[in-house]
Amino acid sequence: MDVIDLRSDTLTKPTPAVREAMAKAEVGDDVYGEDPTVNKLQDVVAELVDKEAALFLPSGSMGNLISLYLHAGRGGEVLAHRDSHILHYELASGSAIAGCQILGLPGHRGVLTPEVLEPALRGPIYYNARTKLVELENTGNLAGGTCYSMSELEALGAWARSKNLPVHLDGARLWNASTATGLSPAALSAVADTVTVCLSKGLGAPVGSVLAGTKVFIAEARRVRKMLGGGMRQAGILAAAGLFVLENHRERMADDHEHARLLAVALNSTSWARVATLPETNIVFADTTLAAHVIVTKLQSQGVLCSAMGENKVRFVTHLDVGRSAIDRACEILAKIS
Repeated sequence: MDVIDLRSDTLTKPTPAVREAMAKAEVGDDVYGEDPTVNKLQDVVAELVDKEAALFLPSGSMGNLISLYLHAGRGGEVLAHRDSHILHYELASGSAIAGCQILGLPGHRGVLTPEVLEPALRGPIYYNARTKLVELENTGNLAGGTCYSMSELEALGAWARSKNLPVHLDGARLWNASTATGLSPAALSAVADTVTVCLSKGLGAPVGSVLAGTKVFIAEARRVRKMLGGGMRQAGILAAAGLFVLENHRERMADDHEHARLLAVALNSTSWARVATLPETNIVFADTTLAAHVIVTKLQSQGVLCSAMGENKVRFVTHLDVGRSAIDRACEILAKIS
């Protein structure tokens, strides 16, 4: 039985063409700044998100942590959505390592607004934490792959500037947001002083994220990367994969989004699941009448893997390694579960 793995888009494996690009990569010592393929990747991403410079990293979590460390620091407070990745999936690294605290705020569809941020801003009382940073996530993972609109981003940017607060964008799935909205990565990143983008999710590279910002910020980020143990040597082998998928795998993300909508329709046709809103990108959350772990087990026995995200909520994530025929088969299996 062929398994249809819809647990996460992090499960993609490098295609033969990606492996070939990696094998042919020109390399050097990146700690010395001498890996030409890493340098090219950094330049390409910086241009795509319209920032002065960029830094190749092992993971998006490291990119977020470096940004928290440099923007907020010890004793600072970060305003973020209460469903944000930095709150739920990064081992409290903001407090444990960067020394800041994160205030989780509400927002429909994972989207923050100035109306929510304004009352959370700390007053100038000496015993208060100092508000140091606004953190956004686009797309919103726990919100179901939702995207910020341009008007929402512009309103947030104007508010943050009026408060002299920097903005960090966790753009782990920014490529999905760009595909879904038709807005360029640069337009979606314009609100942010710094942005992390992931290469190893829907794009299909095996490893890596990139942090972008000003030249001064990235110079400091390089120091913090080294402090965290993230200095890499002949990393061009990995960077080559990132360059290839940026050039060749971005447009096909629209297929993943269509596949997610097909899954949502199929789930809504069952007696045990409801998807309240059709997915905007590649993440589908379904509320279930049966316990989530029961649904996961039933589907696993039929060759479909998904994730329990609560007592009565399951998640499906479409990606490069699951084509249309597999999605059609998954929809047929969903219909048979009772």
